[in-house]
Amino acid sequence: MELSHRVGQQRFLILVIIVSISGISQGMLMPLISVIFEQDGVSSSLNGLNATGLYIGTLIISPFIEPPLRKFGYKPLILGGGAVVFLALLFFPLWKNVLFWFILRLLIGIGDHLLHYSTQTWITSSSPEYRLGKNIAIYGLSFGIGFAIGPLIVPLTKISEALPFILSSLLCLSAWSLVFFLKNERPESIHTKSVENNILKRYTVTLKYAWIACLPSLCYGFLESTLNSLFPVYALRNHFAVSMVSFTLAAFSIGGIITQIPLGALGDKIGRRKIALSILLGGGIFFGLGSLVESFEILVAVCFCLAGMCCGSMFSLSISYMSDLTPKELLPTGNLICSIFFSTGSLTGPLLGGLYLQYVHHVSFLLLISTVLLIIFLISWIFGRSQTIQKEHIQ
Repeated sequence: MELSHRVGQQRFLILVIIVSISGISQGMLMPLISVIFEQDGVSSSLNGLNATGLYIGTLIISPFIEPPLRKFGYKPLILGGGAVVFLALLFFPLWKNVLFWFILRLLIGIGDHLLHYSTQTWITSSSPEYRLGKNIAIYGLSFGIGFAIGPLIVPLTKISEALPFILSSLLCLSAWSLVFFLKNERPESIHTKSVENNILKRYTVTLKYAWIACLPSLCYGFLESTLNSLFPVYALRNHFAVSMVSFTLAAFSIGGIITQIPLGALGDKIGRRKIALSILLGGGIFFGLGSLVESFEILVAVCFCLAGMCCGSMFSLSISYMSDLTPKELLPTGNLICSIFFSTGSLTGPLLGGLYLQYVHHVSFLLLISTVLLIIFLISWIFGRSQTIQKEHIQ
């Protein structure tokens, strides 16, 4: 029993390290490419469109990812995803071309989704119920720490434009190598006959009970992609220093780091729906306040930090909330749906934000973000409700 506990702890630690390094690469990539394209005179709409490559890759691979996970287990998918990511990062400096970089971002989206889907499903499936909230919070915290560090790598372009890509690739390679120390496992087999061989039925059943839990994931995807791919463009046009742009984005992630575990623990005590409503409302308010103080860079960073304290735990909250509502045998499907919601939000963000920057010139970009958060808050408040699901009743 003690040996099994130690093995579980080692596995959890390695998965957390992998996720944190992935957070660094994602946190770096979007603002880095946005800054490079903006300095090269690429339009904001094309800049935003290019950023969608990451999330298009995620959506492309989503329909095909669950069967191989159930057949081959977690480890092969993590190894495959990690290999795609670090090789794609190495290829960026070879040719600075908008289409070529779009393809590389698409590949990174595929690799990242393989990696994240496998790790989060492994954690939710193997964590005991009394530690589920804490483990998912640590998972989200590790990604948040990496994501906060990522933008700080962007100023290395002053030394060499290729240096951030190479450094991020080497970090991914080091984390990828740790996976070889893990023993492979597979998800729990499906016992409910009506959904065993019917993917669409599994999606329908899981969505029926857990759709409300996926909305924070959708919102976080929108936030992450919009802030990291287009806020740098907006800030540079408003004469922010490049270093201040990186600091402001890092402030958002740091805010999420501060509250990740406290909000996860609070959700265990008072219910995750109450936490979801609170953070959506709080994020909308603080981004709205940020739009009023844009002449003061440090105050914008403070608003980002406060918004991050509200919104930084959205994805981990979404996963743990979904895990509460979904039978264990359907957790791979539930995790996949959370990821699809996240990718949908991430895909929408750069497209909507890019068009907003191009055609709306006299209204703050931060008001767009605030409006989206408040709309999702209203949907969650009106249609969501606390519910207890009897898992054995699913047919």
